[in-house]
Amino acid sequence: MQASFIIRPAEPADVDAIYAMIYESAQFGGVEQLLVADAAMLGQALFGASPGCEALVGCVDGAPVMIALFFHTFSSFQCRKSLYLEDLYVRPAARGLGYGKQMLATLAQLALRRGCSRFEWGVMSWNDNAIRFYQGVGADVLPDLRICRLSGAALAALSDAA
Repeated sequence: MQASFIIRPAEPADVDAIYAMIYESAQFGGVEQLLVADAAMLGQALFGASPGCEALVGCVDGAPVMIALFFHTFSSFQCRKSLYLEDLYVRPAARGLGYGKQMLATLAQLALRRGCSRFEWGVMSWNDNAIRFYQGVGADVLPDLRICRLSGAALAALSDAA
């Protein structure tokens, strides 16, 4: 019997499973010590009064095996919104089955339906498998774009300078 795979919008009942996959992703990247979020915070971010992101869940026979967390950004050059994929995680047992490509295709379709000029995400420079996968679906991995980040004390210090 072949497994049934579906992609659907996340529901409040999915928060614990989504959080578990975020934790697994942090472990995979060796950065779980940086994870300060918990399931309650995630629930508010997804389903609270002012959601900060959205999520899709990929399920095999009803069990969540992958997640995609995303939100809108804005392109001043295009003067249109963009879809930004913050997290894509596929549990190891579900990798290599085409589910990741289906999720990206679903997100690309959503971006076009919403009038987005582009669909973007980041990838860790050491993650060669992910880079090859993303290039395989037609994504350009931009060699000259770097992310700048202020957080913690540096964020507070710059804020104090205002």
